[in-house]
Amino acid sequence: MIPQHESPSARPRLTAQQHSRLTGARQDLTKARRADLGSLTPAALILLIERLRSRLDDTVHLIEETHD
Repeated sequence: MIPQHESPSARPRLTAQQHSRLTGARQDLTKARRADLGSLTPAALILLIERLRSRLDDTVHLIEETHD
């Protein structure tokens, strides 16, 4: 959410690569939310967690890139 004192135009512009990374993270999160965790095998759960952990790490790096 954008703070009330900050206009949308004050947000940093994302490069095409940064936008792609953010889109991928959103898609993985959507897939994880829709997954029936009770029906996944232990291996599939581990892969899901690892994918989300990787995306979280990349998203934190993306925030650092855009907000010096």
